[in-house]
Amino acid sequence: MAEESNAVEGAEPDTNTPIFHVEKLYLKDLSFESPHAPEVFRDGKEPKVEFNLDTAARKKEDDHYEVALNVTVKVTNEDRPLFLVEVVYGGLFLLKNFSKDHIPMMLGIECPSVLFPYVRQVVSQTITDGGFKPLVLEPINFAMLYHQAQAKRKAQADENADGDVA
Repeated sequence: MAEESNAVEGAEPDTNTPIFHVEKLYLKDLSFESPHAPEVFRDGKEPKVEFNLDTAARKKEDDHYEVALNVTVKVTNEDRPLFLVEVVYGGLFLLKNFSKDHIPMMLGIECPSVLFPYVRQVVSQTITDGGFKPLVLEPINFAMLYHQAQAKRKAQADENADGDVA
């Protein structure tokens, strides 16, 4: 039986097709502190959890970009720190044949969406290894965060433009 081909015979492959490829995922930085262990393990009170997330992207060579998620989880009990976890998890991504307008969305939505499950695993495992119950981070809607940040930037730019004197 002959193999079927979807390509038109003699046609060149489409060299303008956008390419999104994960080149490498890696843990850049990890810090765990539990300054009051083991005393904090006896405290049965409900702790307060603070969660901070930040993304950073920078162009490397050619069409390669590094995107990093910076996550901080601080858990306290009546202002007494139980533990602090800081994680920077990065990825190297190939973004080829994307329009200049589309690249920021890829870096702000798609790349962090790829990285987040790995960050969630590192945070949960680190907290468990520290002797605490695992903390499972809720899913994050990076599209919503990206569009909110864009709207905030636009509002600030409009506010600055209105304040300028001609």
